[in-house]
Amino acid sequence: MEIRLDGKTALVSASTGGIGFAIAKGLAECGAKVILNGRSEQSTERAKQALLAELPDAKLETVAADLSDAQGCQTLIDSVSDVDILVNNAGIYGPLDFFETDDQTWENYWQTNVMSGVRLSKALVKSMQDKGWGRVVFISSESSRNIPSDMVHYGVTKTAQLALSRGLAKRLAGSGVTVNSVLPGPTLSDGFRAMVDEEVKRSGKSVEQVAKEFIAANRPSSVIQRAATVEEVANMVVYVCSQQSAATSGASLRVDGGVVDDIA
Repeated sequence: MEIRLDGKTALVSASTGGIGFAIAKGLAECGAKVILNGRSEQSTERAKQALLAELPDAKLETVAADLSDAQGCQTLIDSVSDVDILVNNAGIYGPLDFFETDDQTWENYWQTNVMSGVRLSKALVKSMQDKGWGRVVFISSESSRNIPSDMVHYGVTKTAQLALSRGLAKRLAGSGVTVNSVLPGPTLSDGFRAMVDEEVKRSGKSVEQVAKEFIAANRPSSVIQRAATVEEVANMVVYVCSQQSAATSGASLRVDGGVVDDIA
C-alpha cells in the first residue's frame, strides 16, 4: 500500500518536536504540504530547517502561535486559508496530585488539550465539508482510558478528546470528512526524554532502557514491553489521514503497545 497525499494541505499543531514533528515529517513524505506550528518563530523555523535537511523537496509553511488560549488559536486560524487535514496534537502533561491541582491548572489543561482542538476544528472543517473530503485527527492518549492516578487532570482532558472526536465524526456523517482519535502509550517523545533525563545521567543507562524499566514498573500491562517510537505513532496518524482510511471514522485507534487491558 502506497499512501500519497499530493495536492493536500495538512496543519499539524504543536509540530516542532516529538510526535507532532514525526507526524509532520510523515505527511510531508507522502507529498502533502505541511503547516508547522509552534509557540515561537524560532522553534517553527528550526523545525522547518530540520525537516528540509531530511526532505529537501518538502512543501512547508510555518505559523507561530501559542494554542493555550483563544487569541493564540485565532492567530493560527487567521494565518491559514484552506486545509484538507487537521491534526490536533497540541497538548501539555505532567504529574500532579489531585488534591494539589488548583483550578487554574485544570483550566490551563482544558484550554490547551481540549479547546485548541475545538477552536481549530470549528474554523477549518467547514471548508473540508464544502470540498467533500477531509481528515481530522485528535492526538489523545492511552491515559484517556487508563486514567493515571498522578495525572487525573491530564486524563480527564484526554477522555474529553475522545468524546469530542466521536461527536464531531457523527456531526460530519456522510460528508467525506473523517474524524478519529489516535491514542499513543508511553512514547520516546521529547517530553518523555526530558522526564527521564536525570535518571539517564545518574544511571548511565540508555533512554530506551530507562523507558523499558519505567514501563515495567508503571505500565506492566504493556504487551510490547517497551516504549513506542514517535515514528510508530506517526505511522498510524498518516494512515488515518489517507484516502485508504476512508471507511474509518469515529474511531479511537490505540498505539499504546497494548497497555490498555481490554480487547476493544
